[in-house]
Amino acid sequence: MQQTNNQAKNSSLIYFLSKNLLNPQSLKSILATNKNIRFVSLVAVDLGGNSTDEKIPVSLFLNNMEQIMEKGIQTDGSSVVLPGIASLNNAMVSLAPDMDAKWLVDYNYDLIDEDTGLPTGTIKIPSFLEHSGKFVDSRSVLKRCHKYIVEELIKLFKNKPQVLNYYGVASVDEIREVQLTVGTELEFWVKTPEIPADVEKLSTSQMLKEQYWKKTVGSVRSALEETMVLMEKYGFYPEMGHKEVGGIASRMTAQGKLSYVMEQLEIDWRFEQSLQAADNDFFIRDLIEEIFKLYGLEVTFSAKPIEGVAGSGKHTHLGLALLLHNGKTINLFSSINDGFLSPIGWGAIMGLLKNYELSNLFITYTNDALNRLKPGFEAPVSIVASIGHSKEKPSRNRTVLVGLIREQNNPQATRFELRSPNPTSNTYLYVAASYLGILEGIRYIVEHELDEATLEDNFSRQCGDNKLYLEKNRGYRTELNVYDDFTQQERESFFGKSPRTVWEVVQVFEKGFRENPTLLLEGEVFNTEIINSFKKGALSRWGTEIIGRIIPSNIEFIRGCKYLNHTEEATDLDSLFWEKIDQKKRYLMKDSSKEKSLFTRLKEAFESENYQEISNLHIEMIEEVSKLRALYDLYKKNILNSLDNSKL
Repeated sequence: MQQTNNQAKNSSLIYFLSKNLLNPQSLKSILATNKNIRFVSLVAVDLGGNSTDEKIPVSLFLNNMEQIMEKGIQTDGSSVVLPGIASLNNAMVSLAPDMDAKWLVDYNYDLIDEDTGLPTGTIKIPSFLEHSGKFVDSRSVLKRCHKYIVEELIKLFKNKPQVLNYYGVASVDEIREVQLTVGTELEFWVKTPEIPADVEKLSTSQMLKEQYWKKTVGSVRSALEETMVLMEKYGFYPEMGHKEVGGIASRMTAQGKLSYVMEQLEIDWRFEQSLQAADNDFFIRDLIEEIFKLYGLEVTFSAKPIEGVAGSGKHTHLGLALLLHNGKTINLFSSINDGFLSPIGWGAIMGLLKNYELSNLFITYTNDALNRLKPGFEAPVSIVASIGHSKEKPSRNRTVLVGLIREQNNPQATRFELRSPNPTSNTYLYVAASYLGILEGIRYIVEHELDEATLEDNFSRQCGDNKLYLEKNRGYRTELNVYDDFTQQERESFFGKSPRTVWEVVQVFEKGFRENPTLLLEGEVFNTEIINSFKKGALSRWGTEIIGRIIPSNIEFIRGCKYLNHTEEATDLDSLFWEKIDQKKRYLMKDSSKEKSLFTRLKEAFESENYQEISNLHIEMIEEVSKLRALYDLYKKNILNSLDNSKL
């Protein structure tokens, strides 16, 4: 391991290629100097958030460099997630290199190049997927969005110069660049392979906050530190790596090694412009997985890997700034009057929240994502924001969907934290949808020339009060604890009902899309083909997971719920528990000539593509299995025989 570490830190390795080097002459020189770089790979991201890895030997790339860089390569697109676009009888797609992005070098530390003694490298080329003359991938959506937002803001500033005057800018001629800044906080679980989760111990440790911000030790510390060292070499500017709330203390072997690791970690790094930020997020996930694997540790980016314990989020920070020709940077969300937000900032958060149910399609589109978004685990369950208790002292509310991040003496820090994404949410798509919502809100306040005081009052009004832009029957701001200070009925009444299944997410999206059909389509950022393809893929995955993974997992659990009183006298309570347990087991999975089990009905609904019925039965299955788990847990705890308990 030490040898691998030294090679990973070797100063002769190059880690990225900036835009000025993306030309045939420079690339030939770099590849001639760095003989351990053996491959190039065109990396595009489909609508399901999966990346391609079209690995090409360097020798072949050099012989066809100009053609590949100009026209890309053609490949079979039937295996990527583009349902309704790349079909079996029309599967050809082209991978087109992005010449404006940073190219990264991915090293295989398990394969040392014989000639150089260095890890074998692959140049990762960010690319687009083209089908029938159209770019249909996730990266292209965000690239179109960034370009469109910049163009529309410049038009807005030209037509309404008073908007720039607010910041002391005389005209658009002073603007060098409009920046859409994005930063993500990546949480993940790491554990020793094949070690089962002890939910009760994990839950207790979480409640006691025994792991949060504690020092990492052993292999976890080494893997975390090496990952952050490498991130610096790639130019990702890591800002923090630490333990999160989930996890339990590791166990040590007689040889002084950690044998039982079950911890939740988080790594944060510097924001970037939108597309580069999403690319960085994608690459860093792979980097974390590779480095921790070298230390014998397994990483999962699942949103809710362990039921009943904290899930993993990817809190996403959204900002908007101007870079002027004189070198000055202006944060468009910051108030110049020591207020919470500028008028543009108020418009942005209004647009983000009002249109959230459109962008949520690209955030919460899996069973795993929905499992995380439940009360009690610092995951948002309501469409509501926190601005802060006072203008003088910025505060943070960890129970809301969107939080305003401010620093009293640093106006450049003002941004919005979107707390619902998880590590596998499609960053390219939800960031694009979020900025389109932000743009709509900004347009509204600019066109109506609303000031900070009016906007703060409008945003802070309660559910049922008249509002200028936001919906009357919803509240959008709270500084209270959304979980503890509201009942479920109050949350749903004030902030709207949260979807419980992927089908409900899609249905809420459909309603919002009917009411505001132009938002995602303007500027051709999205199109109906891409939206329909994404929905089709999400629904297919949802149903397939229920039938192929969730039901089999539940069956395994149900079969493990066994009668335990054969070695001791059962009490009336034991008998009562077992009777209820047996009834639920039969209702869930036992068919009879007169009645089909819930699992069988779910499978039949899936075969007939009855999504509403799948959704209803899925909700019922979650509730019934949860009740069965609770009952069986109570039943087990009332058994005296230690031998039986040891087999549970």
